[in-house]
Amino acid sequence: EKVIATDLDALHAMGFRSVLIEAGYDMTHPYLSDGWFETVKMAVEHAKKRGMRVWVEDEGKYPSGFAGGKFTQERPDLGMQALLVAETIKVAAGEKVTARVSDAAVGAIAANLDDQTSHLLPVDDGELRWTAPRGNWEVRIIEHQFKTSQTRSVNNPTRGKDETNTLCDYINPEASREFIKWTHERYKKYIGSEFGNTFMGFMSDEPDFARMPWTQRLPDEFMKRKGYDVRPWLAAFFAPQPNEQTRRVKADFWDVWSDMFRESFFGQIGNWCRDNGVEYIAHLNCEDRMPVCVRAEGDFFRQMREVHMPGVDTIWDQIWPGKVSDFPRLASSAAHLFGRPRAFSESFAAYKPIPNVEQAHWIINYQLVRGINMFLIMYYACSVTTGEQPYPFFASPDFPALVSYANRGCYLLSTGRPAAKIALYHPTTSMWLGDDDSNTSLLDIARKLSEQQRDFDFVDEYSLSSMLTLTDGTFTNLSGQSYSAVIIPSVTAMSKAALDRLKLFAADGGSVIFLGRLPKLMVERAFLHASATGDLSWAAYEPSGEFTPDVINALPEPDVMLSQPCHEVKCLHRKWKDADLYFLFNEGEQHLSLSVHLEGSGQAQLWDPASGTIEKIDSKPAADGMTEIHIDIPAHGSAFVVLAR
Repeated sequence: EKVIATDLDALHAMGFRSVLIEAGYDMTHPYLSDGWFETVKMAVEHAKKRGMRVWVEDEGKYPSGFAGGKFTQERPDLGMQALLVAETIKVAAGEKVTARVSDAAVGAIAANLDDQTSHLLPVDDGELRWTAPRGNWEVRIIEHQFKTSQTRSVNNPTRGKDETNTLCDYINPEASREFIKWTHERYKKYIGSEFGNTFMGFMSDEPDFARMPWTQRLPDEFMKRKGYDVRPWLAAFFAPQPNEQTRRVKADFWDVWSDMFRESFFGQIGNWCRDNGVEYIAHLNCEDRMPVCVRAEGDFFRQMREVHMPGVDTIWDQIWPGKVSDFPRLASSAAHLFGRPRAFSESFAAYKPIPNVEQAHWIINYQLVRGINMFLIMYYACSVTTGEQPYPFFASPDFPALVSYANRGCYLLSTGRPAAKIALYHPTTSMWLGDDDSNTSLLDIARKLSEQQRDFDFVDEYSLSSMLTLTDGTFTNLSGQSYSAVIIPSVTAMSKAALDRLKLFAADGGSVIFLGRLPKLMVERAFLHASATGDLSWAAYEPSGEFTPDVINALPEPDVMLSQPCHEVKCLHRKWKDADLYFLFNEGEQHLSLSVHLEGSGQAQLWDPASGTIEKIDSKPAADGMTEIHIDIPAHGSAFVVLAR
């Protein structure tokens, strides 16, 4: 208790007003024991005395969903399942194979290792019989098994990341209910009246699949949602080079299980938190490598629909000078689309090289200008009383000033509503088909927009097809933000619903721009039965993917214009009831002195989050309803400019 009280005092002195509790190794009370919950309750009471708030990570390390080993110990029947290659048999040309297969087998496939061709093999009455033709063959028997992704658990004596403690079956709602019973409901019982007051909510950390997901009801759900039987195709998913039909069926499979993941895990936790007066925050895995994220999570935006504060993970050096990393916009875009005021970043836990305070400030600004407005600043793994600090910047006398800057900056960027007018379509469905080039195209367009001071959001298939409200040539999201242009990167497929709504949007005066390859598949119920997209002449099209004059003319008028081209300056725009807020960040190494035109009118002011001061600056009206200011931004510097009406 003394250590916790001392640590909270030290953190409060640094400027922190919230803490997140994560279980550690070698605790006096094992994770999820009565003693654990009593200790958390005591920490909440101490935080309340200091006017601080408390969050809790919903797992004893990560990924979320193994309940500290309880699924292994008490409910292995609710453990994670996967489709995998259970047995391989090397076969030469002309050789006969006879093999018994288990009841868990879903099929078999023969792969020619010489030319990567493959054949599905018949299995009759639990027996496989096959004679190999010419070639160098490998027979793969595919089964569904209880198999978990790796976990790192505080209850694992090795401290390793391994498969000792199974994750729950994320796509089985019964498993998620058991997880909630073991964790969330017990916190509520112990915390009592401070649950939803001092105790704010729970964070899920990287729930994901390392293998192809499975659960018993998946084939029935697939039939219900897609209208055909997936079982004859399952073994084909493990072919070295799946054919076109197999890729389409696999995309249908990804569509089904990722929606089951949303409903069964994120949806149940999100609903429970909402019904019990606390918030649910979560980030997924590998948001900075979206094709990997899609393979492990299914659909970033689909899962974030159920989360009250969407997030990303910035614990490595994903963000560092010289790198282009627009992935924080994933979390902020999800927040904007689904009407959430905050988007968070778990930052700094394992950065190499270790940043100093100035570099940490740069990393925070890099994310602020991409819409992040809440930081989980890691890493406080050891007591401040021991003097051991994983990062020197925690001990720097300049660190509290950075915390104050982040506190005020995040507050400013969570008020009002986002104001970006451009939506950039996120090609998850094309990545389901194996089209990773669509992500390359997406990131290229994102970079070009950012370098031209064009604020934008990523927008997903669901939002385009059904959630955004179409009025007078704009799409309006649940935050009240309106898009007047939608850019489509190089893609393979889009849903008929999304294309139909985009066509209506264009007819209503909105701008639709295809940059790169046009989609060739239009999907209604199933990718397997997708048709050709047909006529897309109702939209603008630039096959090169470049920002030609025609493309630029098809975009809405910019709300930020610099006196000279400057790729290093990035911007964000928010609308207040009686003002416009602009955040400008100079990512580069040179001091900039610029004339800037900003959309809106009123008295220009500089709001300084470092000091909390507000200063009037010279401004004058410019053409087309804009205001001109002159501003100096040092290298790595930033400016919050408010046009107050």
